[in-house]
Amino acid sequence: MNCATGGVEYATMIRHIALQLQRMRKFMKTASLPSLRVDPELRAAAESVLKEGESLSSLMEDSLRRQIDYRRTQAEFVARGLAGLAEAQRTGVFYTTDDIQALMRRKLQKAKARKAAQQK
Repeated sequence: MNCATGGVEYATMIRHIALQLQRMRKFMKTASLPSLRVDPELRAAAESVLKEGESLSSLMEDSLRRQIDYRRTQAEFVARGLAGLAEAQRTGVFYTTDDIQALMRRKLQKAKARKAAQQK
């Protein structure tokens, strides 16, 4: 392909390279997970939502990655909450929900005022 002939050929070449890399990625994986036994209804439901060109394996891999990310985020959230509790217990400074809501309202009012000032 001659990239100098125009953007269409260049875009086609880029898509072709991206597709080749995606195909190569399948062969570059070095670890495997145990097979997953599920009810036929669950498999049918999963297959019914596949996007064009998507395999059941890629859907499962994407779902697994998202669940890992979700659980890490959840664990970090809990850790921050526990650290905040420990700090409050250490210092004796606690905030009520009314305190927090008032703080949030003030922040919102300031943000709205800034936005209104920018629009003038």
